[in-house]
Amino acid sequence: MGNLAMSATLGLDSFEVPPLELRPNYTEDDLQTVIRAVYKQVLGNEYLMESQRLASAESLLRDGSITVRDFVRTVAQSPLYQSLFFLGSPQYRFIELNFKHFLGRPPQDQAEIDQHVTLYYEQGYEAEINSYLDSEEYLQNFGDDIVPCPRSIRTQQGAKTETFNRMFSLLRGPATSDRDNCAKLITSLGANAATAIKAPAVGNGANYSNTGKRFLIVFSSSQADARMNRLSKQEYVISYNQMSPTVQKIHQQGGKILSITEVA
Repeated sequence: MGNLAMSATLGLDSFEVPPLELRPNYTEDDLQTVIRAVYKQVLGNEYLMESQRLASAESLLRDGSITVRDFVRTVAQSPLYQSLFFLGSPQYRFIELNFKHFLGRPPQDQAEIDQHVTLYYEQGYEAEINSYLDSEEYLQNFGDDIVPCPRSIRTQQGAKTETFNRMFSLLRGPATSDRDNCAKLITSLGANAATAIKAPAVGNGANYSNTGKRFLIVFSSSQADARMNRLSKQEYVISYNQMSPTVQKIHQQGGKILSITEVA
């Protein structure tokens, strides 16, 4: 495969994705393999029409004017990425997919979600995307020339076992895409609860210890109010079982979740 380096890691069914690195003296085949891998990872396995490809950015990568990381950034900042995962999607879904697409892992806790919600509100879309690509975590794992890929398929030293479960909640196989705009981890992160790979059977007592917990949801007013400079915060105190329908209701009414915290 030319000068394109591929790791010799063992696969785990169809979920394992060998990392790809674009090395010096690459061939056109090597370049096209990397470009396709970037689109697949960053666009969540979305089918890409020829007219949607970022020809200018591909040319810059071809002649060495930009790195793979720069190309990833261009795709992430593009109107295509925004239309797929930002516009019309709940903010929690947008953020959890950013973790998956750029860092190859799910968010680890509610604090990480809250941090990115705040970043987006204070600095905007571009800063939110750059926060992943310019992070020490990204540079240590992918650097400038490796295509981001899932990193939580197997348990890793220093990582919580729960990260493994949450990654499987986001990564459902090579035949699926990320266009589903329903947040997958909002309940388990907000409740600091275990993430089930499959829904528990009725009456088996799963997650029983979480049902008595209560949570404070802080959210912004509707988008219409925000456009009129009347952005305000509202709060709900709810039970664990009310969390998912409450979040859905807030999003349906145009609100944005700012934080979810457990209350005594």
